[in-house]
Amino acid sequence: MESLPIRVFGDPVLKRVAEEVQDIDGTLADLCGRMLESMYEAPGIGLAAPQVGVSKRFFVYDYGDGPKVLINPEIVESEGEWEYDEGCLSVPGMSWNIVRPKMIHIIGYGLNGEEISIEADELESRLYQHEMDHLDGKLLLDYLDEEQRKEAKKILRQMIMRQGNTGPEGPRKIQFP
Repeated sequence: MESLPIRVFGDPVLKRVAEEVQDIDGTLADLCGRMLESMYEAPGIGLAAPQVGVSKRFFVYDYGDGPKVLINPEIVESEGEWEYDEGCLSVPGMSWNIVRPKMIHIIGYGLNGEEISIEADELESRLYQHEMDHLDGKLLLDYLDEEQRKEAKKILRQMIMRQGNTGPEGPRKIQFP
């Protein structure tokens, strides 16, 4: 199965609020399989549809117990605070200490249309919140103060320019040595 290129900072799809998935079918399952390939190659533990140019509300992930999909997810409860050094496949090579809720309760659907309900803590909780941000058009840069965001954007633009890594849709995946 062929993986998909991961979209990076500067690609407009990453700033759009994704639309709900209407049909859970074989096409969606195939796309999820390709997204999982991309996620494992990167490597990462989660990948949202907008990160591969699809503005739909679902993401794939593997928190150590095998590949999974969450469709039309919604965080219904959150509690506490937890700070952690967080990176992103769409903001490659960079990370920041980000404060997020420590525990969440997230619901959604699986590829068979079954309802899924997960209570997560710390890193697992952060994984779901991070992917939800992508579905809402947010990047890690949105959590930074103005000075940090300005410096991060400058570095990212330089990486993109050095690699000549743009096309009609905007920046594509950045490769690091």
